[in-house]
Amino acid sequence: MNDFDQIAILLLIIVPLAGSLAMMFMPGNEAKETWYFAIFISGLSLILALIVFAGYDYDQGGFQYLSSYEWLPGPLDIKLSLGIDGISAPMVLLNGIVLFGGVLISQTITHRPRDFFVLLFALAAGVNGVFVARDLFFLFFFYELAVLPMYLLIGVWGSSTDFGTFLRTKEYGAMKLLLFLVAGSILVWIGILALYVESSNIGSGTYSLEGLARLSETGAFDSEFQTWVFPLFMLGFGVLAGLWPFHTWSPDGHVAAPTAVSMLHAGVLMKLGAYGIIRVGMFLLPEGADNWMPVLITLGTINVLYGAVSAMSQNDLKYIIGYSSVSHMGYVLMGIATLDNIGVGGAVLQMFSHGIMTALMFLLVGAIYERTHTRDISVLNGLASRMGVNSFFFAIAGLASLGLPGLSGFIAEFMVFTGAFRTYLPLAILAVIGAALTAIYILRLLARTFMGEPDEQWADLTDASPVEMSVGAAFVGILIFVGVWPDPLLRVINVGVSTIPGV
Repeated sequence: MNDFDQIAILLLIIVPLAGSLAMMFMPGNEAKETWYFAIFISGLSLILALIVFAGYDYDQGGFQYLSSYEWLPGPLDIKLSLGIDGISAPMVLLNGIVLFGGVLISQTITHRPRDFFVLLFALAAGVNGVFVARDLFFLFFFYELAVLPMYLLIGVWGSSTDFGTFLRTKEYGAMKLLLFLVAGSILVWIGILALYVESSNIGSGTYSLEGLARLSETGAFDSEFQTWVFPLFMLGFGVLAGLWPFHTWSPDGHVAAPTAVSMLHAGVLMKLGAYGIIRVGMFLLPEGADNWMPVLITLGTINVLYGAVSAMSQNDLKYIIGYSSVSHMGYVLMGIATLDNIGVGGAVLQMFSHGIMTALMFLLVGAIYERTHTRDISVLNGLASRMGVNSFFFAIAGLASLGLPGLSGFIAEFMVFTGAFRTYLPLAILAVIGAALTAIYILRLLARTFMGEPDEQWADLTDASPVEMSVGAAFVGILIFVGVWPDPLLRVINVGVSTIPGV
């Protein structure tokens, strides 16, 4: 292991965090210079993510790029222990891609841009920290660092929405998000403390994921303990993953957030919840996972159907995508709950695929709203004749969402369905029905918004800007590349999935 390998993972956290701190000392009214500096930091973060992902040796497997730093020695024995495996490596890459794209299209942020990017980079550092932490204390610390900036990012830079006769303000969306996610965090923290106390009763208390995993492998955590602790992680992390019926914060948060924040929110942040269930719940409490997975797959199936039906009933573009995210996260939860190597692998691939496609959709909706000042699909029609590039990108994202062969969504959903059919046949059939409902609302959306006769009021609309076009083309390229040749991702993912106990 060379010197760079020793610090590569630490740099994934330090670079955005240092960028956040450095941004505080920049002039508050220099929007252009602030944006250029943000591009530099996010570009550096993406390069690091690409290097780490490309350097992961799937033949060796396990955790790599290992490093550990003493933080609180003594009885607590808390260390900043870092590393990536086949599950976290694609998630780090996803965060780098979406962050860079979100920063690029944030040149429209003119209100307190410095503060906006300070919070955005703090969030990005927290996300990377969760994916690479190998100590439960720091995993929780980075988890909170990723979640809490969302309140200000939405409350200050978000937008309010007329929802029928009820005005849903950005403050409402931000507060609702915060309350739900903090409630989930409390459950997670109780579960972490329970693991530490139980490990103390057995021998030496530890927060180390590696140490706790060894205890679990030896049967130190009895079945009763695992059965009552696992749901704390399932529900606590599940709130962030949009688990029904604790999902209602998510569509409101999506709608109120500015474009870049919506991209990170749906594209990356929701994946932290599913990742937490895998990394903490399934790795450390395999018997508890086995006992509770019928409940999780049932709730995940409800996610799929409820999210799809709710999306069908919306007229606001952002609400459609918001409820679509709830539905697609249902596939992730179903795949995890199958405890089947194909199903769980499909869930991780779906996390990556959905992260790219939903970030692309929110980017395009943001571009439409910036030009038309509306997201009402009953008013928007015939946009393809005015915004051809935007419409083409949206069609690709939509087709990936409904699982068209040749795009990334098909491979991921196919694997989840395969795992579900092998383990929970009736629920697998319902999930396929959910996929059919997805096709209905996506095709309806494309027909009503982009096709047909153009409305004269949109005669002067301009198409995607060069920046929007570049980011959109990159995201579309990823969706096609993964759909046509998923092997580079799946080789890494399958290596990680193979180490999960009971899968």
